Amino acid sequence: MNHRTLRQRGSAAAAAALSVSLAVPVAVSLAGPAAAADPVQIDIVDINDFHGRIDMAAPDTAVQLAGTVEELKSRNPEGTIFASVGDNIGASLFASSVAGDQPTIDLLDALDLQVSAVGNHEFDQGYADLTGRVADAAGWDYLGANVYAEGTTTPALPEYAVVPVQGVDVAFVGVVTQETPTLVTPAGVADLDFGSPVEALNRVTGELKDGDPANGEADVVVALVHDGASAGTPDGSTLEEEVAAGGVFADIVTDSDPRIAAILTGHTHKQYAWDAPVGDTGKTRPVIQTGSYGEHVGHVSLSVDPTTGEVLDASARNVARTARTAADLVAAYPAVAEAKRIVDAAVAEAKIVGNQPRSSVTADITTAFAGGSYVDGRYAGGTRDDRASESALGNLVGNALRDSLAAPERGGAQIGIVNPGGLRAELLRGEDGVITYAEANAVLPFVNNLWSLTLTGAQLEEVLEQQWQTDATGARPSRPYLALGLSDNVTWVARTADPTATPGDNVLAVYVDGQLVEADDTFRVATFSFLGTGGDNFRAFAQATDVRDSGLVDRDAWIDYLGANQPLTPSFARSRAVIDALPGTVTAGEKLSATVSGLDLTSLGAPQNTSATLTLVPAGQPDAEGVDLGETAVSGGTAEIAAVVPAGTAAGGYTLRVSVAPSGTVALLPVTVEAAAPVYPEWSRTTVYGSGDRVVHRGKVYEADGRVRGLAPGKNKNGPWFEVQDGLARS
Repeated sequence: MNHRTLRQRGSAAAAAALSVSLAVPVAVSLAGPAAAADPVQIDIVDINDFHGRIDMAAPDTAVQLAGTVEELKSRNPEGTIFASVGDNIGASLFASSVAGDQPTIDLLDALDLQVSAVGNHEFDQGYADLTGRVADAAGWDYLGANVYAEGTTTPALPEYAVVPVQGVDVAFVGVVTQETPTLVTPAGVADLDFGSPVEALNRVTGELKDGDPANGEADVVVALVHDGASAGTPDGSTLEEEVAAGGVFADIVTDSDPRIAAILTGHTHKQYAWDAPVGDTGKTRPVIQTGSYGEHVGHVSLSVDPTTGEVLDASARNVARTARTAADLVAAYPAVAEAKRIVDAAVAEAKIVGNQPRSSVTADITTAFAGGSYVDGRYAGGTRDDRASESALGNLVGNALRDSLAAPERGGAQIGIVNPGGLRAELLRGEDGVITYAEANAVLPFVNNLWSLTLTGAQLEEVLEQQWQTDATGARPSRPYLALGLSDNVTWVARTADPTATPGDNVLAVYVDGQLVEADDTFRVATFSFLGTGGDNFRAFAQATDVRDSGLVDRDAWIDYLGANQPLTPSFARSRAVIDALPGTVTAGEKLSATVSGLDLTSLGAPQNTSATLTLVPAGQPDAEGVDLGETAVSGGTAEIAAVVPAGTAAGGYTLRVSVAPSGTVALLPVTVEAAAPVYPEWSRTTVYGSGDRVVHRGKVYEADGRVRGLAPGKNKNGPWFEVQDGLARS
C-alpha cells in the first residue's frame, strides 16, 4: 500500500469526537526525482460510481476492469496514480453487498487505489460506519473537504492527500455533492453539515498554494468532485450546453480555482471528457466523468514542469473496459491475478445463498429505459435507470411495500411509495423465468427498514409535487425530477411532463382507490426508512404522523412478496397521465375536450398504446358501467379527447375514465356536468292566452319563463293575456 501525506484540520479533540479513525501516514515518493529540465509525465487513472459491481452472472467484468486499470498504469508505471471519485461501495451487486462490500474494498486495494473522494453512498450505513468499519478496511484515504461537524467548519474527514510523483507533489482535494443528506438516511449524517463543494475546493487549493508549509503545500492540485453534469440535461450534451444549464456543475467548471489542474467528477453517471476553459486565463483544463459501474476508466495526462509545478499540457479521455480474457489479463498483470482471486471467492461465497430460487417472472420487469425504441410494438433497447420516468418495476415494488405492511399489526398501509434511486437492478426472465435470491436482492440492495406513516391528502399531493425537485434552499439539484413508484391503486394527473418545470403547481388531481383525494383525507403509506425521513428531497414525509418502524428489512419483505406472488407478470399501466387542462365543467349535450399524454411506459417490453376508451362514471364510482363516450386513437402516448356528454346527463360530479389499450393504463379526470339550458322554439310577437305561469300559443301549452312578460293583464273569456316578446319558450 502506498502512503500519502494527509491534512486534517481541527483539533485532535474535535477529530476524536467525530470518530475519525483515518491515520496520517508518511509520504513516500512513487519514484526518484526526474531531471529538473525534463517535464514530468503524470497519468491519473480514475473510476467513479463503481457501486460494488462484482457480478455473479459475469464475474470477469470486474477482472477486466482491473486489467484496464493495470494496462493503463503499465504505460507509465513510475508516474501513474489510481484514484476514485467516490461511490466505490453502496448500491452494490449481491456478491459484494452480501459481504458488506468487503470484496469491493479488497479488489480496489489489490489495484492499489491511492485516494478517493467520498461519495454519498459511502454514507449509506452512516458516518460512523464510514469512519470506522470502511476506513479500517480500506487501504486508501477517503476525502471530503466540504464535510464538517454540524454547526462548525471543523472537517469531519481528511480534506486532501498528497501523492509525490517523480519530485512533483500532486494534491487531490475531494468533495461530495451537497445533496448528500437527502440521498442517504438522514439519521446517519445528522451530526454533519455538507457545504459548498466549490467553496471547499477553492479554500483548500488556496492553502495548498500559499507557500506556507504549516497548512500543506503541493505543486499540482487535482479536484475529485463527487458531483457532475446534470442528469436533467440530455446525454451527449456539450460542455457549453451543460454550463448554460446552470447549477452546481456550472459552478464547478467556471468558479473553481484556476490553479486546479484537472477536475474529475462523478455522481450523475454521465460520460464525458472535455477541455474546459479556465475563466478568462486563456487556458483550459480537463473535466471528466467515466459513466458508472467500471464500464469505462478515465485517463488524465498532465505534463508538469517539476521546477515550477506549471502544467504544460493536459488531456483527458475515457477508455472502454478491455475485452481481453481474464486468463490473458491474469497472465499479464499480478494485480489482476489477485483481483480475480478476490472476485472468484466473493462469487463462490455469494452463490451459496444467492443462487437459491425465490420467485419467477413471465417477462422482464424493469426500471425505465432511455434511448430505446418500439420494436414490433414493444419498447426495447436503451439504457436502464431513467429516474425521471415511471417504471413497471417501481410500481411493482410499490405494491410490495403496500401489501407487506397492509396488516394492522404491520402498520395498516393503504398505498406504497418508492424512490427510483432505490431500484438498482432488473427482474429479468432469462431462459427459465427463475429469480434467484441474488437477483431479487440486487433490485433493493440498501437494507432499509420498512416504515408506515400517515399523510394527509394535502401532504400526499405535496409528495407528488416534490418529484419536481428542489433542495431545502429552493435550488434545483442535479436530477431535477425523480419519478416515484406508486402502488397500483394510486393514479394522478400532472399539468406537464417537463422534468425541469418550476415546482409548485404541477399536480392537478390525485385518486386513491378511485376516489378523488381531498386535502383533509388521510392515508397510511408504506415506504422505505430512507424516504420516510425525507430522503431524495421528499421533505413532505417529514410532516407525517403516526410513524411506525415495521421491523422488516426491505430485502426480506421484498423477497417474501416475490415468492408469495409468483409467477409475476409485468403491469405496464401508468399511474401518471399528463393533461393540457382538466375538463372542469361541461354542459350536458356539449363536447368535452382534452389532450391526455404521457401514456406510454419505457420499461422493457412495454407496449405502445393505440387506443383509449372513454367512459363517464359518477364521482366515487370508478368501476361503474357509466356512460360510453366512445373511443379515441392513441399515438405517441397521446390521446386527443373530443366526446359529447349526452344531453340528458344529470347535473353533478363525474369522473372521466380513460382506459388505455393495450397497456391497461386508466387515467381518471374529474368532471362536473351542469344541466343544459332550456331549449325554446322561436316565437313571433303575438298575443297568447293562459292562466297562472302557463301560456297558450296556437293550441299548445307552454311554461312561462323570463322572456314571457305579463303586459297589463286583462280580462277576457280565455283568462289573463300576455304578450310574448321575440324569443324562446319550452314545452
